[in-house]
This record gives sequence, structure tokens and C-alpha cells, in this order.
Amino acid sequence: MLPRLRQTLQSLKRTATISKAQAIKNLSTQIKKEDAPTEKLDCVVIGAGVVGIVIARELASKGREVLVLESASTFGTGTSSRNSEVIHAGIYYPPDSLKALFCVRGRELLYRYCYEHGVPCKQIGKLIVATGPLEISKLNELMNRGTQNGVDNLKMLEGFEAMKMEPELQCKKALLSPVSGIVDSHSLMLSLVGEAENNGTTFSYNSTVIGGHLEGNCLHLYIVESKDLENWNGDYPLHPELVLVPKLVVNSAGLSSLALAKRFHGLNNGIIPPGFFARGCYFTLSSTKVPPFEHLIYPIPEDGGLGVHVTLDLDGQLKFGPDVEWIDGIDDVSSFLNKYDYSVSASRAERFYPEIRKYYPNLKDGSLQPGYSGIRPKVSGPQQSPIDFVIQDYGCKGVIQMTD
Repeated sequence: MLPRLRQTLQSLKRTATISKAQAIKNLSTQIKKEDAPTEKLDCVVIGAGVVGIVIARELASKGREVLVLESASTFGTGTSSRNSEVIHAGIYYPPDSLKALFCVRGRELLYRYCYEHGVPCKQIGKLIVATGPLEISKLNELMNRGTQNGVDNLKMLEGFEAMKMEPELQCKKALLSPVSGIVDSHSLMLSLVGEAENNGTTFSYNSTVIGGHLEGNCLHLYIVESKDLENWNGDYPLHPELVLVPKLVVNSAGLSSLALAKRFHGLNNGIIPPGFFARGCYFTLSSTKVPPFEHLIYPIPEDGGLGVHVTLDLDGQLKFGPDVEWIDGIDDVSSFLNKYDYSVSASRAERFYPEIRKYYPNLKDGSLQPGYSGIRPKVSGPQQSPIDFVIQDYGCKGVIQMTD
């Protein structure tokens, strides 16, 4: 499959004069699918983040022929590698929600998978802290919610008990979650990719899905090489270099999944939820040989996130973050190529110091150094109540859309 795919991914450009802005806006209407070779196949998974990889692995293990299309040069370059690498317990989510069910069950499966396959992970536990009396009631709510969700061994601690566990910590009360932990996300994805490939999955990197149309009960996917999309300046219509007609399509394209879903003509786009993007920055702690904390330390959750928390990686590096910065989306082509701004300004640390000092008062001035950033795709925006996972089929038997 892969040699044939590479052969048929060729540039089929023709000249026309239009503005780039108009070209991007009308990208889907410019596609000339009749010029492109067409291939039929079994399953296509769009996106080689951790969700796409594990779906491909599962499908392949059931005997399906699977092709994973990824616009980047390798797997896991987006949200899957720009996060806290925390294995969550399942405390925060409403009972009986998909997020609660998947988190609790997924945590158990993830630890088991890591232990069986030698993926580095560690169950270091987490303390969710109330730093003021007004936060204690919220901590009690989290305790009750976690218990309803089936999270084991949760324990409410008095401030002195928590501070005995973590001498650098300052809090009034804390909720201890012993089953929370950390994982090496790259090693996890590498293991999953290996298993998927061993079961026959083909990964085609630098291959971007730019749209599609429904014909009969099959979705026809329009594919271009990422380098051609990178070089496209909008001065000519964008042609697909290949049209794929799978029996099953899974859209797990992460940050670009909603933009891509809207370019699948013939599907019911009216049920596609709106998309919001929350950018979060991380800062590392410099000039310290021994990390001040041994557990994950989390404040009470905030709008759009879980607060600026303490995370340790498996090498002992301590980091703080992420914060929440609601950002606008970008044009579809830039989204397909993950052209978001991931820079971290050193000046942003000034917002971190007061938040961190609520639970870590001994944090020294100048000790925070820019780390990295990530972007969380969401279907609920600022000041809106969180929404559960959205898994849709648009009324089409062979299409699955996954949205956080």
C-alpha cells in the first residue's frame, strides 16, 4: 500500500489567479477530484496522535487493513506530545459521563499496558489542594465526584497531614489520589505504533487530508502531500493528488478535526459542535538539584483547565502549568499543518508566580524558565460548562468523528 500511495501522491496543479485569503476560504470548492487517481481500501484513520494510533492498533488486531494518514513527518507531534503526561484518576468528570467512564477504565488499562510492555510510568499520586477556606467546599465536591466515579482510595487530608507529606506545600486541606501518576508519552506512542505496524497497519506521514465528499454510503477522502500544501500560496486551485475510498473512516485529527469534518461534503455538518482552543504554557524550575515535591500538586480547577499545577516527569524534572489562554482558531490549511503558535514568552512567568505561591510560597523570583506549550481543542468555550466527549457518525455507517 505505502509504495503505491507514495507513487500516486503527485502534484496536479494548474494556474489560476485568486487571492490567498479567498483561496483558503473556498478551498473545498476548488478541489478537482476528477483529476486524481482513486483507491479503495478498508480502514483509514486520520491523525497519528495517541488516539489515532491506539484506534489503528485495535482495528488491526481485529484483522482490519488499516492506513493511518498523518500530515506531520512522524507520529504524536501535536497535543499528544504537548501535555502534562499525567495519568488521571477520574476525579473531575460528571458521574456516568464518557469522560468519567473512559478515564477510570482507561487508567487501569494504561497502567496494565505500560507494565506489560515496558513503557516507563510511575504511580506517584496527586494532592489536590485548597489554599483558602472558600475552596474547601469545592474540594469536598471533588471527593464526592471521584468516589461516585469509582476512583479508589481517595482520602481527605487536613492541611498539616498534607504538609507533612510535602514540607514545601502550603494548604488548608488536600485530597489525596494515590492512583494518579505519570507516563512517558513518547515511549507509549512508540510502543503502540510498533504493535499497530506488527499487525499490518501502514503509517503514511506527510500526507494531509484536505476534505472529502459522501458518495453512496462511502466517504471519498482528498489527499495531498504536506509539502505541496506547505508550498501552496493560493494562486491556483488546490487539487487532491489521491482520492481514497475506505469502508471505515475515523477522524481523530486533533486540533484540525472539526475544520476537516466541515469539509466532508454530503455529511450533516449541522451537528458538528463549535470549536474552541485553549493554549497553555509550561515553565520549568531552574537551579534546583532536588525537586521540592514528590507528588503531583494541583490547585482547585479553573475555567478551561485544571489550574497551574506541579508535574514531575520520569527524569525528575519539575514543571508548572499549564495556564489557560483562549485563542482564536487559524485558517484550515494552517490548522491541517499544525501551524499554531507554540512559543512561550518569558514574560508570561509573571502570571505564574502568584498562582504557584498560593501553594508553594518559597518559590524564588527568577526561578521559572520557559518550557513548552500545548493547545487543548474543546467544544465548550470561556465561561461555559464543560461538555462531554462527542463521538459522531453523522448518520453515515462508515464515518466516526471524535471530539473532546
